Amino acid sequence: MEILIVVAVIVLLVVIVGGYLWATYNGLVRLNVRVDEAWSDITVQLKRRADLIPNLIEAVKGYAAHEKQVFENVTKARSETVNATTPAEAGVAENHFQQALKSLFAVAEAYPQLQANQNFLQLQGELVDTEDKIQASRRFYNGGVRELNTKIKVFPNTLFVRGLGFTEREFFEVDEPSAIAEPPKVQF
Repeated sequence: MEILIVVAVIVLLVVIVGGYLWATYNGLVRLNVRVDEAWSDITVQLKRRADLIPNLIEAVKGYAAHEKQVFENVTKARSETVNATTPAEAGVAENHFQQALKSLFAVAEAYPQLQANQNFLQLQGELVDTEDKIQASRRFYNGGVRELNTKIKVFPNTLFVRGLGFTEREFFEVDEPSAIAEPPKVQF
């Protein structure tokens, strides 16, 4: 009878530990997928913004053809954004892109007839909408990373989850937070 009780206790412990491991593993998989999805959302929004920029440049070029350096900087920053593959690279590219957009809009401010151009106004509206979506995507991504990293770091998970192939993810942060503290000024 005592042996049966010991075996039952051992089986119960194995079931409890197995259930815990199963639930933890599946939870980590779900969080990992959520973070991947959130990163994908960020890249989609960054791509959308990058696709808007050539149209915006063309609208401004007609009025400010002599501002070649500004256009080159925006094009270079757009390329960095499109080619960024990690949150760290995207953060650096985001900083450069924000600075380039500020320069572009500073040029646009110098041309009152451009400010009234319907195409330019529509592009501005789309850019503002995209910037809002980028911020929302960034918050969603960082929230998912926070949840995943917390689950990886808490005890007793920290004892075994790295052995299962789960690692902490990096947050999407920019090098110079002051550069993106405010979105580019697009209202004239």
